[in-house]
Amino acid sequence: MTLTTRAALGLGSNMGDTKANLDAAVESLNASQGISVTARSSDYRTPPWGPVPQDDYRNICITVETTLSPRALLERCLEVERELGRIRDIRWGPRIIDIDVLIYGTETVDEDNLTVPHPRMGERAFVLIPLAEIWPDAPIGGGQTAAEALETCPDQDGVEKLAD
Repeated sequence: MTLTTRAALGLGSNMGDTKANLDAAVESLNASQGISVTARSSDYRTPPWGPVPQDDYRNICITVETTLSPRALLERCLEVERELGRIRDIRWGPRIIDIDVLIYGTETVDEDNLTVPHPRMGERAFVLIPLAEIWPDAPIGGGQTAAEALETCPDQDGVEKLAD
């Protein structure tokens, strides 16, 4: 029997049909060998993060059960981004799709281009609100769960749950 690990991914889109972009990314991840999507949060409209003027984002979090290593999971997320047309040109710029590995079980990973738990998710309402919806006791690092971090997280007013 192959061991699986529960992981959390954060997804966002602010170009084109953002709902279709997120749906396609979730579908592609779920169809990937070694990845099974177990929960999907509601969709949220969130203001952009960073210095580049751009449209609001649609953000979600998903949980997956995976047999992939943290690095292989990240590589598959990057492949899905490329398949959906993501071009990495402007840091914090607009994007068709963005997929971040937030949590990988209880593991801590600090490698080139991969830090798990994601180092800034505890400060980002656009991550914590959807994550706490589907996995409130998610271990986000620093001894906190997603629900605990959300209690003191700034900028929650800008995050709006979407009906569609």
